[in-house]
Amino acid sequence: MTPPAAGRLYGVGLGPGDPELVTVKAARIIERADVIAYHQGPRRRSNARRIADPYVRAGVIEELLEYPVTTGITDHPGGYAGAMAQFYERCATTLGAHLERGRDVVVLAEGDPLFYGSYMYVHDRLGERYETEVVPGVPAFAAATAALGTPLARQADVLTVLQGTLPRPELARRLADTDAAVIMKLGRTFPEVRAALAEAGRLSDAWYVERAAMDDQRWLPVSEVDPADVPYFSLIVVPGDTHAGRRRYDDPRPAPSAGSTAGAEVVVVGLGPGAEEWLTPEAARVLGEVDHVVGYAPYVDRVPQRPGLRRHASGNTVELDRARFALDLAAEGERVAVVSGGDAGVFGMASAVFEAAEDPAYADVHVRVVPGVSAVQAAAARAGAPIGADFAVLSLSDRLKPWSVIERRVQATARSDLVLAVYNPRSRTRTTQVDELRRILLAHRPADTVVVVARDIGRPGESLTVTTLADLDPESVDMRCLLIIGATSTRVSSAGRVWTPRYVEG
Repeated sequence: MTPPAAGRLYGVGLGPGDPELVTVKAARIIERADVIAYHQGPRRRSNARRIADPYVRAGVIEELLEYPVTTGITDHPGGYAGAMAQFYERCATTLGAHLERGRDVVVLAEGDPLFYGSYMYVHDRLGERYETEVVPGVPAFAAATAALGTPLARQADVLTVLQGTLPRPELARRLADTDAAVIMKLGRTFPEVRAALAEAGRLSDAWYVERAAMDDQRWLPVSEVDPADVPYFSLIVVPGDTHAGRRRYDDPRPAPSAGSTAGAEVVVVGLGPGAEEWLTPEAARVLGEVDHVVGYAPYVDRVPQRPGLRRHASGNTVELDRARFALDLAAEGERVAVVSGGDAGVFGMASAVFEAAEDPAYADVHVRVVPGVSAVQAAAARAGAPIGADFAVLSLSDRLKPWSVIERRVQATARSDLVLAVYNPRSRTRTTQVDELRRILLAHRPADTVVVVARDIGRPGESLTVTTLADLDPESVDMRCLLIIGATSTRVSSAGRVWTPRYVEG
């Protein structure tokens, strides 16, 4: 006897609660199913099964998939993650047995099956073994914004969906950085979420929606919610229209009004190489006073979020646009800091801001630079004192200058027997420059010239390697490294410390 062909697995989204929000396709598939499966918490009734009830035919096989735990507290040896992984394996085994018998299995999912849904974990385990179809559903946040009657995001607004389980500082940072936000998974996390909204300056604009699209739905400002009465079926909506910092660095520039730039200032701040203790007191004070922080995203991320601070992060190749954006904000009367890693005046944003400020429109905007510990200083300190005598600093990136210029400068430095600190030595697209640097230097320096390879100094996982020009491996170098190539007088002590004498023999 020929065994039956395997059945088909369906992940069916039911929307957030109202059975009338179930799609026509979802209803049709549910009505024809051989097996209806649904997840349910202990001592609870499945909301997905309730929504689907009008479409479930009599006599269909039902599989209740009851969670072993609903919080992180469990005595399972693998903890909560281990308990849930074991549970989903059991779910897959149960449903797989039906599929093997040729039965079509529908797994019900509240909202959308692939948006924070339990169906995903069944799909991961069975999707490659059986024919599978996912039927999308209306997500809960769409029903919430419909209940509020408030647009969530317009035009170029960035929408961020966040979990309330994120640490409060991280949640505050993301809320401050985005235009519109949805925060899910509340319940016991609500007090910390509320605090994060306050820190990000978004509390007054945040709306709480409970049981969206259900008969007992309700909504009110987050500031009025009783933290002791926040159920699982709730979320927070922060509309994009409320973001005070909505204008971005690449938006059209408004012309400063007459006299608006009087007393205007942009402060360019060096954050140091990465270690928190290397941020200077002056830099910390400035960052605690400004209304806006502008910069390359990884550097903006290093500035703690606080109430009233608006953060404007952008990519790594838009320095002039970023500088003009900061100058525009200052011209409008805002207090602005532009941040750079290390020292802002060493291959940082200070030069870009001064270049942009040459525009006559910013004639009355003062630019002030707050120094920071530079990467070369930090790397040298970790190594010992390799720049204790005359030294040169060079960027090996040819993005802003041709390689022919870099080559001439390396040759001049090599002939002058200066210690050479090299920024931006190698990237994914610039793979030959370190080889060329080594070739040029070896034409003028001994093979045993000391080389320091400093990686991620001041950050987790930092490393420092002392080698020689002959043994320098270009493949071990990337953009997270800074190189220090010694002069002929540079030495390595018996303890492995690198130093260059202050005196030079004639």
